[in-house]
Amino acid sequence: MSIDFTSVHNHYERPVFDTVVRLAPGYPYLDAEALPDVACVALNRLGARYIRHSVDLTFYLTEKERLAMDETITDAVTFAFEFVQARMAMRARR
Repeated sequence: MSIDFTSVHNHYERPVFDTVVRLAPGYPYLDAEALPDVACVALNRLGARYIRHSVDLTFYLTEKERLAMDETITDAVTFAFEFVQARMAMRARR
């Protein structure tokens, strides 16, 4: 039996990637090479919320839940930027 799992993904991936791109100009010391690290740190802070279709999750969320999720994503990405920036600064001092 062959089962196709390619439609399964973590819901937070796309919104985190979009938030990283949106906030990146505020962190001029981090280059494009560091942005995937920022995304990984943020995603690890959020945990996983696996779905098959983004529309399915969006349909079942209330406006309050959607806003809370957006705020949680922004907080995780902001933390990740600060974390990666601090690590790179520490590495540069050595």
